[in-house]
Parts: sequence; C-alpha cells; structure tokens
Amino acid sequence: MKIGLVYTSTTPELIELVHQEVIKQLGKQIELISYEDSSILDEIRKHGYVTTAPAARLISMFMEAAKDGADAILNICSSVGEVADCAQDIGKYIGVPIVRIDEEMCREAVRCGVRIGVMATLPTTLEPTKNTLKRVSRELNKKVELVDSLVDGAFGLDQDLFRSLLLEHAKEIKDDIDVLLLCQGSMAYCEEYLEEIIGIPVLSSPRFGAMALKNALKEKGLI
Repeated sequence: MKIGLVYTSTTPELIELVHQEVIKQLGKQIELISYEDSSILDEIRKHGYVTTAPAARLISMFMEAAKDGADAILNICSSVGEVADCAQDIGKYIGVPIVRIDEEMCREAVRCGVRIGVMATLPTTLEPTKNTLKRVSRELNKKVELVDSLVDGAFGLDQDLFRSLLLEHAKEIKDDIDVLLLCQGSMAYCEEYLEEIIGIPVLSSPRFGAMALKNALKEKGLI
C-alpha cells in the first residue's frame, strides 16, 4: 500500500511521530510518500485565514498524491483542515480517501468532556480546530464549551523551551477544562509530559489520524 502524507510545514519531531503512528497502525510494509509546501502556511499566517491560492495548492498536492498512486492521503496540517473537508468528495469520487489528522482527535475530545481546552501556537490553527469541534459536537449531540489557549511565540522554539511554554499555559487553564486538545501535530511530543503534570487527559493528533487512516483503508477493502 502507498500512503500520501501532505504537509504545509514539517519539523523532525512531527515527521517522526507521523511515520511512527502510521507504521504502528499499518505495518512496515507500507510505502510513505511525503508532499510539502511551506508557502501555504506562510500565506495563511500572513493573511490570517486560508485564501484562494494556498487552498488551491493544497488541493493540487492531494491530486498529485492520487496521481502518484496513493491508496489514501493523510492531511497533516490543522490550519487547512477545512480545505481537506472540501476535497473529501473528490477523494471519494476518485477512490482515494483524504483523511484529516485531527478530526477523530476532536471527536475523542468531545467524548472525554464538556469543557475542552484548545491549545495552539498559531492563531490560524485555533479557529479551524474550534469549527471542527463544534461540528463533531453537533454530530455527537453534545454541547461543549471551548477554552482558547494561544501559546504565542512558541512556534519554532527548541523542545525544552517549547515544552516549558506549553506547560505554563496549560497550568493557567487546567482548572477550567476537562480535557486539553493540542491543535497542531508538531505539539504531540508534549502530550504525555503535559498530561502527567496537569493531571487531565491531553490529546494530540498523530495517533488519531493514523487510526482514522486505517479505518479509511478498511472501508476501501485494502485491509
């Protein structure tokens, strides 16, 4: 099997976590093909939302993965999650499921509690993630309260500083939430560290995205 991994930004930690979780779910025999266009995230950060050109380039990467023979595609970036939503109908038509890394994580957060902390290092990731949480809460017929936590200035820091800054913000909201959701896949290596210290469930996307990818391939009849 061949899996397309579509990124708008990468870090060594993110690549390692995504590969690790996908292989855990699907086995070492799969072929992983990565696609990246960092200009997409750069433009989104510049404008504060997803404009036409970066959305079109993202969809082009989905189509490139399909053209290259991908059996399924995993969209890694939460800032463009709603673009992936729009592209899913195309994926169904051509027989190549386009899976969001964060959607099943959002469902799990809604299942876990009513007060959900939504932590991100970029403001352009907060709103799309909150929109997804609101949508899945309606699907699950459960009203939730969302508590924002924007860790401004953390994007691009080294691991120790990154963990320290996330913990500082997590402590500020931990008494007001039932579960903490880490919006960006690049934050996932802090999940266990934060959960151990703040004492409430902390969720990150790579493992949930890998499980959703496996389910999509099951529905396709490939596993």
